[in-house]
Amino acid sequence: MTDNEWIAAGWTSRQVRANGIELHVVEAGPGDGQPLILLHGFPEFWWAWRKQIQPLADAGFRVIVPDLRGYNLSEAPQGLASYDLDVLAADVVALAEALHVPRFNLVGHDWGGVIAWWVAARHAGHVEKLVILDAPHPDVWGAQALKHPTQALRSSYAMFFQLPWLPEAVFGSFDFAGLRTMMEGSAAPGAFEAGALDRYMQAWQRPGRFTAMLNYYRALRHRRSGGSARIAVPTRILWGGKDSFLEPHVARASLGQCEQGDLEILEDATHWLHLEQPERVTARILDHLQS
Repeated sequence: MTDNEWIAAGWTSRQVRANGIELHVVEAGPGDGQPLILLHGFPEFWWAWRKQIQPLADAGFRVIVPDLRGYNLSEAPQGLASYDLDVLAADVVALAEALHVPRFNLVGHDWGGVIAWWVAARHAGHVEKLVILDAPHPDVWGAQALKHPTQALRSSYAMFFQLPWLPEAVFGSFDFAGLRTMMEGSAAPGAFEAGALDRYMQAWQRPGRFTAMLNYYRALRHRRSGGSARIAVPTRILWGGKDSFLEPHVARASLGQCEQGDLEILEDATHWLHLEQPERVTARILDHLQS
């Protein structure tokens, strides 16, 4: 199945030049609707939001869903510097500018949430409202791992990803069996419908993509924080109470970075809450954006 066969009726797919690279973008909803950018996490791609795109478009939003750089049909530049958090945030702003969108709402899950935090921190003038799903604020994750040994243990995979070539070999062999196991083992039964992981695998198998995806983690060790990363825009954090990778105290610490924020923990959801409870998650997103 090709990527275009996953595009529902009324959605469009195109390549957009932004921040010096080609980004693949899926769009839905009225062209004059309030812009809403959805950022996927690791190891998904734009299709992560398949259960949210149409309901959000039906609510009147112009829904803009890119493949992050290095993922699926977006360009995958080489080198760790290409995956610095400042660069990733600049991609979002440049994409919006290329689409003639000066201000937008922003929703991000996992790595997309980390990037969304940083866009709101460094480019607040572009962001109307922010929704974060299971993603730590960049300035709190390290401290929380140091304070809580169980969180450090849950994050050990990120340390493994720092190694050269070995993660590619371990997770990429046998049709990405290791990555499939990690996803299914951390999700509620049925979170990934039949054939879903095969679709993800098609994106992972594109040349250079899996290394690029891992470079998001590898670039973190070179990151230097500086200046205030407080979040001034209205923010809602949604968090799976059964997240295998991130404990709730990370969400509470992230909330502490917000001047106008609220946190809702979905006790019966895992890290993949947008797939497990799509109606509930979409309703909470809309409640925040429309309030």
